Amino acid sequence: MSTEVRTVNKDNEANVQRVERREAVVLSPAVDILETEKDVLLLADMPGVNEKNVDIDLHGNSLTIKGHRETPVPAGMELIRTEYQPDYRYERQFTMGDTIDREKITAVMKDGVLRLTLPKIKELAPRRIEVKAC
Repeated sequence: MSTEVRTVNKDNEANVQRVERREAVVLSPAVDILETEKDVLLLADMPGVNEKNVDIDLHGNSLTIKGHRETPVPAGMELIRTEYQPDYRYERQFTMGDTIDREKITAVMKDGVLRLTLPKIKELAPRRIEVKAC
């Protein structure tokens, strides 16, 4: 959708320009990875993204996080001019080791930071197996 907007440049000459919504820019979010004895924590910065706009996919050892931020436009209005790129998409992929318990991964989005908790598989304690007579 395009709209004509009359603007005045530095020379006070009116000029008409077409304004179109640009394609979203794809960014790789900054990530901190922390490790404890029990978990690996992944903290991804995705400012302006809420939890409804985040997708996390797990395929084998590949973990992909995606999120998008859109410029809010009030109902009944249309964005006709912007001085910055209004829409951003974030995407980043990670390869997980075999020590992660894929069934227990959790994610929380708060204040523009996605916090993924990747629990480690609990190692089985060594045990002695008793041999019985028949």
